[in-house]
Amino acid sequence: MIAIVLKPGSTTLGDWREIYRGAVPRLDASCRSAIENGAAAIARILARGEPVYGINTGFGKLASVRIENADLERLQQNIVLSHAAGTGAPLPTHITRLMMALKLASLGQGASGIRPITLDFLETMLSANIIPVVPAQGSVGASGDLAPLAHMTAAMIGVGEVDTPSGRLPAVEGLALAGLQPLTLGPKEGLALLNGTQFSTAVGLAALFEAEVLYQSALVTGALTTDAARGTDTPFDPRIHALRRHQGQIEAAEALRELMAGSALRASHLVDDDRVQDPYCLRCQPQVMGACLDLLRNAASFLATEANGVSDNPLIFTENDEALSGGNFHAEPVAFAADMIAIAVCEIGSLAERRIAMLIDPGISGLPAFLTPRPGLNSGFMIPQVTAAALVSENKQRAYPASVDSIPTSANQEDHVSMAAHGARRLLPMVENATAVIAIELLMAAQGCDFRAPLKSSSPLEAARSALRERVATLEDDRYLYPDMENATALVRSGAIANAVGVRLPQVLPEAR
Repeated sequence: MIAIVLKPGSTTLGDWREIYRGAVPRLDASCRSAIENGAAAIARILARGEPVYGINTGFGKLASVRIENADLERLQQNIVLSHAAGTGAPLPTHITRLMMALKLASLGQGASGIRPITLDFLETMLSANIIPVVPAQGSVGASGDLAPLAHMTAAMIGVGEVDTPSGRLPAVEGLALAGLQPLTLGPKEGLALLNGTQFSTAVGLAALFEAEVLYQSALVTGALTTDAARGTDTPFDPRIHALRRHQGQIEAAEALRELMAGSALRASHLVDDDRVQDPYCLRCQPQVMGACLDLLRNAASFLATEANGVSDNPLIFTENDEALSGGNFHAEPVAFAADMIAIAVCEIGSLAERRIAMLIDPGISGLPAFLTPRPGLNSGFMIPQVTAAALVSENKQRAYPASVDSIPTSANQEDHVSMAAHGARRLLPMVENATAVIAIELLMAAQGCDFRAPLKSSSPLEAARSALRERVATLEDDRYLYPDMENATALVRSGAIANAVGVRLPQVLPEAR
């Protein structure tokens, strides 16, 4: 198992992606002194006897209620139990692991006043793969992702359930597998653990990582469709895109040129082709896909910053033992990032569906109707296009910006909220829908190229077509299409199609570029 050393404040998106894929996170030892200093500051603040929010007061609307020292331990336990009020299906364990790692890195910066022993506890859970069962619904993305993070913290104090290598168990039993007894929380620790944006950030990052694979695969299928329809690569000429100057557009056009370079199909209609222009779904790929790339990169920048930040409250400043209350828990940046990803994913699928529709229309594509050798007797790819249309329409409905919504909570103390949590939660289903659309395009573009035999596409695109044909045969007569679609979807989802071409496709994550 790969180990990733978390450097609080400077962990890369590539490291977060490795953790998402199973790497074990560990805090950089260099942050130990900052953590110890933060915990010592809490002790000194308490010794002064002054009321300080979150340390010896109630929470939210109850901040004016002073709590005596004898009740501080119970105060932290109560906030965890009372806030563990989520609902819905559990978050997938690999995303919960990422959420825990994000929390570990945030608290590891020493500004939260949490004890080293508590972070060691969280780190041990991650190392032993003891993962709390966290209901995915219940956060509005302000005061942090309170309910999901409270469920995470509840498992640490022995309440609720955890997923373990031995299956799902009561939290106490699961902790014992790692040699842990339920944790007793110190002053402020319950609040520090459940306050923050780590739930919505983890879900947003997961979608970003999957969207990068989707994006690259869509460039491949878009190029293959262009060849199947005997479209031109002239709109991908670098001079066109240099004049507009958008970086994503320039890179998308370059990728499409490289994917189609050396295509015998393209060469076959360089002369005596009376068509003047291709439809927008082919011709405007660099403009649309380039804008999607830029948008995904902007979202990546937002999430990279958020993942390296501290977002609980109050924050502890050890120079003069101050506890400052602010609003870093408000997840507006995450909500905006989620909306960017949603729009980009929606457009990637929408453009692909138009290419799919073009392929089955003989008047535009020059291919047999519905891509079957015997239309009429066979329906060919008639209904996969309908499926793609259904998935795209579903994504359009989901793409409405979540960040423009708000609803007051906590007796109007939290009167403006970000809605980052459900803005992020919709993303992975959207990516899955778009992945199925790209898989349908892959099937149909490969079928279209089959009709152009003996002419072949470029070497990169033929490699992608071969990867498909190893699992899905050419459609001669109607057959049960569901397995074909599932196989194609698996290839796209895994990145196998993007990897098969041997072309360096545009990257979303900055350190990969």
